[in-house]
Amino acid sequence: MTFKNISLIAFASLLILSCKNETSPEVKTVETEASTEVAKLDPNAKYAKAEFGIEGMTCAMGCAKTIEKKIAKMEGVKSATVDFDRQLAMVEYDEAKVTPTSLEETVKKVGDTYSVKDMKTVEAFSTEKHECSADCKMASCTEKTAAEKKACKENCKKECCVKKEKA
Repeated sequence: MTFKNISLIAFASLLILSCKNETSPEVKTVETEASTEVAKLDPNAKYAKAEFGIEGMTCAMGCAKTIEKKIAKMEGVKSATVDFDRQLAMVEYDEAKVTPTSLEETVKKVGDTYSVKDMKTVEAFSTEKHECSADCKMASCTEKTAAEKKACKENCKKECCVKKEKA
């Protein structure tokens, strides 16, 4: 029992003596080479706008945002938006530095499951989200060309549009 008391006193003394009298934390400054450089856009550059579908995305944050960030970091990209709900990417880029092929390669590098489809150059980005009418007789697909009907079917997953396309 004496040995336990002596050990306890020695341990407590060690703790007391090892504590610093300073109450403020030690602050160290470390030099880093962080890149705070903002991408400079060429005001004389010719910018194009591309829209394309991205297949293989399963979530808005993990997939769509990751792809959006990778495209936005490309040299020559002015803006990039990936809309998970529409499975659509909209990119404005400097034609001298970025090509549709390089955009597609960037998407594929993010993950093997992603693929680009229907890449097209546009004057303005599409903002409308296609919604199917619950009443198939009033659905707008009835008086469209075969290509437009196919696009309608791809955009609308409701049963009425699928039936309408087969008819």
